[in-house]
Amino acid sequence: MGKTRATAVSKSELRRGSIDYSTAFQIKTGVNYRQCQRNHAAYAGGYAIDGCREFMPSGNEGTNRALVCAACGCHRNFHRREVNSEVDFESSSANSSTGS
Repeated sequence: MGKTRATAVSKSELRRGSIDYSTAFQIKTGVNYRQCQRNHAAYAGGYAIDGCREFMPSGNEGTNRALVCAACGCHRNFHRREVNSEVDFESSSANSSTGS
């Protein structure tokens, strides 16, 4: 029976080919929305942000209000998007040659 382990792998490691493809793996991704980056003074030629640190939906999932931040009132797209990836590896062959 193969061993299973969970490892976080960056996108650059996936691109470089440092992954051993002789194992089966599954990539799980999740998205978090962080600081609001909306420039509230753009119309005047300036730069001012509101200081909102993290997106909090103001409505239930599936409604239009779920895309509006309860803290700052901005749309979710103004918040910095952070993608988290986790790769689950499962060895396709058992390592039976372990010495003791």
